[in-house]
Amino acid sequence: MLRAAGFAPARKHRAPRSHRSRRRMPQAGLLWQMDTSTFDWLEDRGPRFTLHAAIDDATGRIVGAAFAPTECLEGYWAVLHQGISTYGIPVGLYVDRHTIFRSPKSQKLTLEEELAGLKPSTQLGRAVAELGICLTFARSPQAKGRIERLWETLQDRLTHELRLHRVSTLEEANDFLRAFIERFNARFAVEPDSPESAYRPLASHHDLHRILCHRAWRKLSHGQTISWKGQTYRIAPGQPHCHLEPRSTVEVRATAGGELWISDSEGQFYRLEPCPKPRPDTKREDAAPAPSRQPYKPPVDHPWRRMSLGRPKPKTPTASTGANSP
Repeated sequence: MLRAAGFAPARKHRAPRSHRSRRRMPQAGLLWQMDTSTFDWLEDRGPRFTLHAAIDDATGRIVGAAFAPTECLEGYWAVLHQGISTYGIPVGLYVDRHTIFRSPKSQKLTLEEELAGLKPSTQLGRAVAELGICLTFARSPQAKGRIERLWETLQDRLTHELRLHRVSTLEEANDFLRAFIERFNARFAVEPDSPESAYRPLASHHDLHRILCHRAWRKLSHGQTISWKGQTYRIAPGQPHCHLEPRSTVEVRATAGGELWISDSEGQFYRLEPCPKPRPDTKREDAAPAPSRQPYKPPVDHPWRRMSLGRPKPKTPTASTGANSP
């Protein structure tokens, strides 16, 4: 009908290239492909957004998706939180070589660091390592073609549905994603070759909010406090904890919800709270005003006035000048 009306197809169908396709993983949860797509998802109703998503390689199921203004660490954390909470911990992640996943310092190790086995990591790399997830870096977009083809599908279907439901803000788009992913998976997901799942359950001591978060290191003061972004924090009361050694290094974890935690060398976590600042002394209303301070003016006979700073020194008579001089 569109061609009969004179409308050209939106995409040109190219001749397929001859290449060897990679087979799907045999079990669900063996590999997730994760990437982002920046597109005019809202068309002319809003700004450009970036969609973060992860797809299971064995089933083609979208395990998590989240919109964000740009490609960011928080968007990937939201995707991982959705997928792990719903299905479990996967074995591996297949990602690109973005600095969110791969530290740029990994190619600048010294010989001593390589012999010591030191591997610089990123915030996301440390989080997935704690969960036991292996990161695999793709060298080209074609290597993770399953999620690249997903973007082509979503840029067509999802964009139309967002328009039909009159979605115009980032919050509305994220709320709409939940129902859309359920319908998408029910229609397009396939069964894996093996019925056994490779997902691992989340351990009882694992808290995703404290794992998928920003991490830094600080030194404890003698008053059991730390400094974080210009504010002093202390361990919140009501928590069983031992006395931490002053000047010891602790790991600080800032969650997406705004909570701040520290962990000691044994892995015990303690929630922090801001220290109240001392209130300044209020002045009495009937107090006499303080006299204004006048600038000090040295007297005329002050020794400072007899100093020759900045003044030319008087010339002293030389030995050749005197009575014998003509």
